[in-house]
Amino acid sequence: MASAGEPSPPPPGGVLWSLAGDIRGLLMLPAALTLQVAHPAVGAGVDDHSVFRTDPWGRGERSLSSLQLWVYGGAEAAEEGRRLRRLHRTIQGTDTRGRRYHALTPANYAWVHATGFPVYQHASRYLVRPLTDAQERALYREWLQVGRILGIHDRDMPQTIEEFWPYYRTMLADEVEATVVVRELVAADTRVPPPDRGPFLLRLLLKALWPVLLPPLARFRAFITVGLMPPDAREALGLDWTPEQERSLRRLGAVVRRTVPLLPERLRYLPRARRARAEWRAGRGRLGAAPGAR
Repeated sequence: MASAGEPSPPPPGGVLWSLAGDIRGLLMLPAALTLQVAHPAVGAGVDDHSVFRTDPWGRGERSLSSLQLWVYGGAEAAEEGRRLRRLHRTIQGTDTRGRRYHALTPANYAWVHATGFPVYQHASRYLVRPLTDAQERALYREWLQVGRILGIHDRDMPQTIEEFWPYYRTMLADEVEATVVVRELVAADTRVPPPDRGPFLLRLLLKALWPVLLPPLARFRAFITVGLMPPDAREALGLDWTPEQERSLRRLGAVVRRTVPLLPERLRYLPRARRARAEWRAGRGRLGAAPGAR
């Protein structure tokens, strides 16, 4: 529970509770991150200040941990939001259009958050199942709650799903572009160092096999990044997507939809999500299948 006066995390058992902690959410993150950095100010901030090139695994681990806190962190969620705002206070510079930017400028900060909703909505069609109208509305309400945790004022985010889509289309038409960081994230030949997390022997093995493993992994990352990005966003960024690739994505999605629900909870959900679900189940009674969870 959040303290009095602090924004509350999304409700247990809601749509976001099902999506954010499910391992299928890991496949959705690259598309959302790429759409974030398509904003010239956000892309410039990441290009100038992020360690994603020198420490990609650490950067990814920290981003994932932060996202899990927003949704499953309870009282810790609001503190994580404050930590992120402190972290971004000094991030500023000039974007690709010659405009001064600051990471916490409301329009910039809101876009970073806003991108998660259309990606979840689109990617769920392939990896989970299409959301009903009621589930989409619930997801958007819950995403607004996460925005409040991050310190985004209601006046800076569309407050209804009907207001969101015109805002989103305007951003695609007038603001986003294939920034340097976007091009790196969708490239199949980007050099990534071997993982430096996990058991020592596993890291040694991956390091030895990395020259063989990296090319197919990089191609898959590029494929899933572009494929799970909403089509209108792909078009706005000038990203190619062929009918053959679409068929491949649909085949992959069919396999994922059928196999992931059969996994035991310890394999299907990320650790923090799994703990939160167990605690809520113990305190509130049995946790049923939440909307969109199958």
